[in-house]
Amino acid sequence: MSWLRVPRTLRARLTVWHVSVVVLVLALYAAVVLLLVTRNLSRSLDARLRSDFRWAAEMAQQGPDGSLSWFEGDPWSADSPWLRVWTPAGQAIYQTEVARRLPVPQSSTLVTGADGQIVSVSARPAPFRMLAGPATVGGRPVVLQVGRSEAIMRLEVRELALVFLLGLPLTVVVAGVGGYLLARGALAPLHRMAERAQDITAHRLSERLPIDNPHDELGRLASVFNDTLARLESSFKQMRRFTGNVSHELRTPLTAIRSVGEVSLRAPRDASSYRRVIESMLEETDRLTSLVDRLLMVSRADHGDRTLALEPIDLRALADEVAAHLDVLAEEKQQSMSVEQTGQPRCRGDRITLRHAVINLVDNAIRYTPVGGQIRLRVSASSDNAVLEVHDTGPGIPEGDQARLFDRLYRGRDSAPGGSGLGLSIARWAVEANQGQLSYDHQVNGSGSTFRITLPAAATSASDDYTVAGS
Repeated sequence: MSWLRVPRTLRARLTVWHVSVVVLVLALYAAVVLLLVTRNLSRSLDARLRSDFRWAAEMAQQGPDGSLSWFEGDPWSADSPWLRVWTPAGQAIYQTEVARRLPVPQSSTLVTGADGQIVSVSARPAPFRMLAGPATVGGRPVVLQVGRSEAIMRLEVRELALVFLLGLPLTVVVAGVGGYLLARGALAPLHRMAERAQDITAHRLSERLPIDNPHDELGRLASVFNDTLARLESSFKQMRRFTGNVSHELRTPLTAIRSVGEVSLRAPRDASSYRRVIESMLEETDRLTSLVDRLLMVSRADHGDRTLALEPIDLRALADEVAAHLDVLAEEKQQSMSVEQTGQPRCRGDRITLRHAVINLVDNAIRYTPVGGQIRLRVSASSDNAVLEVHDTGPGIPEGDQARLFDRLYRGRDSAPGGSGLGLSIARWAVEANQGQLSYDHQVNGSGSTFRITLPAAATSASDDYTVAGS
């Protein structure tokens, strides 16, 4: 039954719902109106019956022979009364012309026990309402019986119902057209957004959905989509930049290995020369391996593949361990390295990841600090946090590079050779994985850089282990 199918388009469904609601409301309205009109007409008919009974009791005329009569006016008039007069014994003694023309066979049975109540009896062409009750007319006890046909009342109700019924198709047409125009106008911004969304591809993420009214539901929806597109555009830019940087970083050691190998094969060499060539190739291989390991660590961080085992950590002991590990590199550049302590800084975290973060920070400090410079590791504690700072006396980071300081594979204009651009990104992931924060303090006087690791104090941690979420 195809006519029962629900329309597929939202515009058609809204139109159908609009028409259905309008028709339902009008049907309920028509039913209430018909009910009220029928009740009012019925009450009016009952009131006229009681008025006819009072007229019959008060307006009787008695002839010289004692007979009774009533002035009934034009017997063909709609207001001409239907009246029959009975003796208490049930003998008819008078009836109006209307009563003769519209006889009601059941009228005689209603005389006995007449109590002034209105009753309805079946008759043609419509039910007949009758009121019978005792009265005294001309000093004689009689039973007055008046009646009114429901034909006029029913005709008025039918005419009103016919008006509602004939107006229903027009109502459906008007409601359908109005609902369609209303739905089309309301959904026009959505249609424009859909057309614009079809033109947005990975190469056109700068496009945005049109917003007609930013304060309505569709406007807020478009704003959310535009924010999503902005984030996607930024992610795609970072992905392309990351891919380009990775390609460059991988190409450099591979090119060096290839070049060294090709040069060594151009002419015969002695064993010591080949040894130096192999050593050079192994250095580049180590560099390539280190880069791949860092990339794998970043990938695991993104996918949350690493589970951290939490344990109490003394930041002073961790700083001493890292300083002893990298002190050889500092001595090669005649740099001094020291560890300073304030309070008893202790936290709860994964020692391996935190150690890796501190090593990356200190390694960067050694690389960028000039010969004869100073590197200080300062640890301190407060009521809520444990802090580890790595301060150097290098040139500092230019203000233009600070916004992208922790981006992966990003290397500033003044980057030192040998770096991969992943150290700070990995350090930030390691710190945040331990519920901490890594920040950079720019020294206004140009006396170097300070990287600060802030971790919750040991007393605020409750769990023993958890899985690292991707950053």
